[in-house]
Amino acid sequence: MGKEEQSGRASSGAIASRVKGYPAWSKMAAGEVCLCSLVRLLCSLFIPGLFLSGALCLCLVVLLWGIRLWLQQRKNQLASIGKDGKHQLVVAFFHPYCSAGGGGERVLWCAVRALQKKYKDAIYVVYTGDKDVTGEQIVESAFRRFNIKLTHPVKFVFLEKRYLVEASLYPHFTLLGQSLGSVFLGWEALMKCVPDVYIDSMGYAFTLPLFKYLGGCRVGCYVHYPTISTDMLSVVRSQNARFNNAAFITRNPLLSKLKFVYYYLFAFVYGLVGSRSDVIMVNSSWTLNHILSLWRTGICTSVVYPPCDVQTFLDIPLQEEKSTTEYSIVSVGQFRPEKDHPLQIRAFAKFLEKKALGQQSSPKLILIGGCRNQQDEQRVNRLKKLCEELGVDKKVEFKVNIPFEELKKYLADAVIGLHTMWNEHFGIGIVECMAAGTIILAHNSGGPKLDIVVPYEGHITGFLAENEDDYSETMAQILSLSPEKRLEIRQNARQSVNRFSDQEFEVAFLLSVEQLFK
Repeated sequence: MGKEEQSGRASSGAIASRVKGYPAWSKMAAGEVCLCSLVRLLCSLFIPGLFLSGALCLCLVVLLWGIRLWLQQRKNQLASIGKDGKHQLVVAFFHPYCSAGGGGERVLWCAVRALQKKYKDAIYVVYTGDKDVTGEQIVESAFRRFNIKLTHPVKFVFLEKRYLVEASLYPHFTLLGQSLGSVFLGWEALMKCVPDVYIDSMGYAFTLPLFKYLGGCRVGCYVHYPTISTDMLSVVRSQNARFNNAAFITRNPLLSKLKFVYYYLFAFVYGLVGSRSDVIMVNSSWTLNHILSLWRTGICTSVVYPPCDVQTFLDIPLQEEKSTTEYSIVSVGQFRPEKDHPLQIRAFAKFLEKKALGQQSSPKLILIGGCRNQQDEQRVNRLKKLCEELGVDKKVEFKVNIPFEELKKYLADAVIGLHTMWNEHFGIGIVECMAAGTIILAHNSGGPKLDIVVPYEGHITGFLAENEDDYSETMAQILSLSPEKRLEIRQNARQSVNRFSDQEFEVAFLLSVEQLFK
């Protein structure tokens, strides 16, 4: 009986163990069945999905080709006939803020003037969003601000949707929002006028494929500043706070990594659209390095220094300073966040605190610049408030959208020309200050470091700084120099800026865009 009982118990134990393990085995089997079913389902959908994707792509290609043909037909219907019986060439510049009064606008009007001299029979169009002024007022403003007079009339195409490229519309993902907005703004421009030659003169690279592939245009661009640069990627990766990298992001490793991925993907797409351009012009060695690394278009890319009205400033007599001179420090640049005017004010306030003993009179800081919109005006008001907080409001003056002759007067009276933008792409205001006879104090980066404030025939042409302490100390250093030494530096600077003249720009610009007119 003992053996039978043991045998029975063993048998019942084995059965119990099989019964107990059955649910786990059944679950595994069911999982395998589900996985196999899913694989079979995906395989059965692959071929139809492939055909459907191909059909959709084909429909998209046909649609885009149809739009292109329709636009070409529309262009032919609206084309003007020249004296030789042929259609007149239409050359269009995309510059939504053409009356802003900055260095980019000087490039625009000098480029238009240069083309008008060489290609007299062409029709010139400027796409602009400045709806609050007339075309005549825009041209008059260009003459008053830049001393540029066009040889032939220009047609203006006024755009209704410029708000789509305003940074204020995109508090987050600003680069992406503005770039996509520029595509819609470019579409509006294309619908209103289809040119033969399209030149983006303001940095909206995402419009280039639109005009090239849908508009059938030969496209070129003048890049003042890359929308995104490898420096911007470095700033985000190293978690440094800048005007375009908020402090709350730099403090959070996860947000910093996500922003870096966003920037990296955007840089990739930016390189794709930019490389569609037939002709690429950049304004400095710094910009060239970044565009080549992002767009990879070395064959059709060239440096064309922006035009600076150096001759007008060189006409200002360069005289030795008098001991009774009231020193003034002048800043020339649009009131935009990247210009970093707060740094100028803080450095100036620190300089006043450490002002050298025995100085006859306290210098004053004059901020000269253009305001494009209400945002810029609000920025000026915040700068004025900062001056009050630092107790220098009596020593700082703001000159907004002033005429050209008034600008010359302030530069003629100034001792120091101040510029604080980090990685400034070029710096027309810097060149103007040097040509006018001021001693320039610029940021130790970008165009000023590589192209402008460089030794001339082995002699110093200006000074560079990086932070508040550097700027305040260098201000004191410049003002402590003897008048004779300052005069020597001013003369060196003047002689070095002839390479940035209007004439040099016209030669380089016309040579670069020549293939667009073949």
